[in-house]
Amino acid sequence: MTIENLPGMAVTVERDVDATMRDGTVLRADVYRPADVAPEGVPVLLARTPYDKRVNVSTFGNAHPGWYASHGYMVVIQDTRGRCSSEGDFYPFAHEMDDGYDTVEWAAALPGSDGGVGMFGFSYVGATQLLAAVTRPPSLRSIVPGFTASQYYDGWTYNGGALATAFVCYWANLLALDTAVRAGDRAAVDALNASLGAAEGWYWWVPMSEFPPLQGGYAGYFYDWVEHCTYDDYWKQWSIDTDYSRIEVPALHIGGWWDVFLSGTVKNFTGLSAGAGSDEARRGQKLLVGPWTHMPWSPVSRGSNEGPSTNEIDDWHLRWFDQTLKGLDTGVLDSAVTVYTLDGDWSDLDGWPPSDTVAEDWYIHSQGRANSKFGDGTLERVAPDAEPPDVFVYDPGVPIPSMGGHSCCFDSITPMGPADQHAAEVSRMILVYTSEPLAEDIELLGDVSVTLHAASTAPDTDFTARLCVVDPDGRSVNLQEGILRARYRHSLSDAEPLVPGEVYELRIDLGPVGAHVPAGSRLRLTVSSSDFPQWDRNLNTGATPGTDTALVATPATQTILHDADHPTRVTLPVHRLH
Repeated sequence: MTIENLPGMAVTVERDVDATMRDGTVLRADVYRPADVAPEGVPVLLARTPYDKRVNVSTFGNAHPGWYASHGYMVVIQDTRGRCSSEGDFYPFAHEMDDGYDTVEWAAALPGSDGGVGMFGFSYVGATQLLAAVTRPPSLRSIVPGFTASQYYDGWTYNGGALATAFVCYWANLLALDTAVRAGDRAAVDALNASLGAAEGWYWWVPMSEFPPLQGGYAGYFYDWVEHCTYDDYWKQWSIDTDYSRIEVPALHIGGWWDVFLSGTVKNFTGLSAGAGSDEARRGQKLLVGPWTHMPWSPVSRGSNEGPSTNEIDDWHLRWFDQTLKGLDTGVLDSAVTVYTLDGDWSDLDGWPPSDTVAEDWYIHSQGRANSKFGDGTLERVAPDAEPPDVFVYDPGVPIPSMGGHSCCFDSITPMGPADQHAAEVSRMILVYTSEPLAEDIELLGDVSVTLHAASTAPDTDFTARLCVVDPDGRSVNLQEGILRARYRHSLSDAEPLVPGEVYELRIDLGPVGAHVPAGSRLRLTVSSSDFPQWDRNLNTGATPGTDTALVATPATQTILHDADHPTRVTLPVHRLH
């Protein structure tokens, strides 16, 4: 343990401070203290990270811990169990409830603490907050779970029953690296670095139950994720959204329109606003969403208006903790929701979705040839009458490429953010439906869903959808996307095969959207059966996901109906402009 000064900041840092957990495992933290601490102490801000306490918190997200300490807080950054300087064995999510409780109470008793603890951080560091909060440590007063999910099956490892390939392959590889370093295994470190650099090629590997880069044993949990391909008890033990009443603290939920965990962030806000364990906690929920990807928090946009500096996220943190830990009235809860709409500006809203948002059904139409952006598919507010269906072939060997999207965590190897959809929309294995140019501006604020009437020749297959905006110059850019593995159409816990040739009504949840769409633009819905590598390829055999080899992959013929009895549509949250 050493003590350092941060030059020019009047902040000291105590390195590798031991915290002993209930089972005797020692976790280590760096503690940042302002130089002048009043006799009554100052509040503690705690972040628990698996990514190295020295660099993670301030490398891709928040300001440096010293910045927060210079504003009158003690800041504690801890390596979670089995990571970097802390003892024990790491297994994602498994120890974060008990370790979170124990660490909160340990931090509250540190010299210079006033006894109140707030937690902050994003992604897995957001998960460590929520998993601690459900255990109700007495000293926990406030949390800021940023860019994080509501559970770790749907919306983290899987989406609509499909494996989030690009994200989980990248993430497990990254996690394995630190474990191999701790073991002093140079050969494994070299191999894992090489596989991370060649990630895009490894996404094609099947079956995932035999994924070669992780066979060295440093991330065995990856194969547990693949084995538990349904929402079973393995996942339910860590789910936040099964019972929001366990959480009794105010929370500032921060998300990005292009974040991999956006849907979960919004669900946590709405779930806690309605179901937190006390009236005070229900009133103390705030949602902040801006034009950000998972990391780094630089603003992104469909057009030239990039949006707010991400320094504003730190400003919101400070306002939040000044109010919830220091008792100052900063106005941070004056509105329930604050968003920066894509190509728009900041807006304060009364909830999610805002009360003046109207759900509008926009229906697909064609004369049976909606294949590719050169086809005859249209998107209209009027329901269909008598129209022929659209048919396409899904070949697992030639999936529709993910052009941008909501994956994580580096856009060089994972599909993130807005992107020109041309390379995907020229395929005849995708159906494209485009509206007429909008006569006036509209704003989309709320959740988007697609209702498909579909049939397949396969006993199991996937259906995907993307909502895009087509600029006046013809460039199509994605807003949101979703997938449904058809076997999970009724339940993510219980698989049910398709009857080939039978027509099913299927719902695909695309998730939250906040976008200003100017007049002259057009809305576009695309429908296919793959969005790769954002999600894994369904090989169409009906076998347990993650077990088939490429030798048995089978093409499927997919039929999308749109007539009076089968009104396939996208439901859009149209916010009335004032």
